[in-house]
Amino acid sequence: MTDLSSTLKQCEEQMLKTVDHLELELTKVRAGAANPSMLEGVRVDYYGSMVPLSQVASVNSGDARTLFVKPWEKKLIDAIEKAIIGANLGFNPSNNGESVIIHVPMLTEERRKDLVKAAHKEAEHARVGIRSIRQRTMEAIKAAKKDGLPEDHAKGMEAEVEKLTGTYNKRVETHMEAKEKDIMKV
Repeated sequence: MTDLSSTLKQCEEQMLKTVDHLELELTKVRAGAANPSMLEGVRVDYYGSMVPLSQVASVNSGDARTLFVKPWEKKLIDAIEKAIIGANLGFNPSNNGESVIIHVPMLTEERRKDLVKAAHKEAEHARVGIRSIRQRTMEAIKAAKKDGLPEDHAKGMEAEVEKLTGTYNKRVETHMEAKEKDIMKV
């Protein structure tokens, strides 16, 4: 019995992690304003090792259209510029000898639609993850029924799993709608 209650708890924790991951991925989809998280996926060649940009420089936004990347070591400026260009984010960085400056361009209508598609894709990944978690939990409940779990208890647990699934799918939709509004806002 305690195995199943821990299975339900695990189910909810995994669904929560799925939604948290979606939130993180949606912050990487830029909506127009300069945000340091836009550069989170950038990896820089640091003495032969590829390391995250955040480990070799600080990233700040100066205003709604500008990002400043200040390396800990000045000789990394060229490597940082190359890494940003290589990350294919649509940025054209420049430097002033002290830091790398990125002017975030205005989004075109076509680019906005592409970003919405990318956000929908991330939301669908989250929905698939939630369905997978639901399926594994339901299989565990069925296995417990075969091992003697009373039918009424199993039905109650299945209803709880369905309720969790609905709750977390609504969260996914809420995040997706908010991101879509943010992207399409001019």
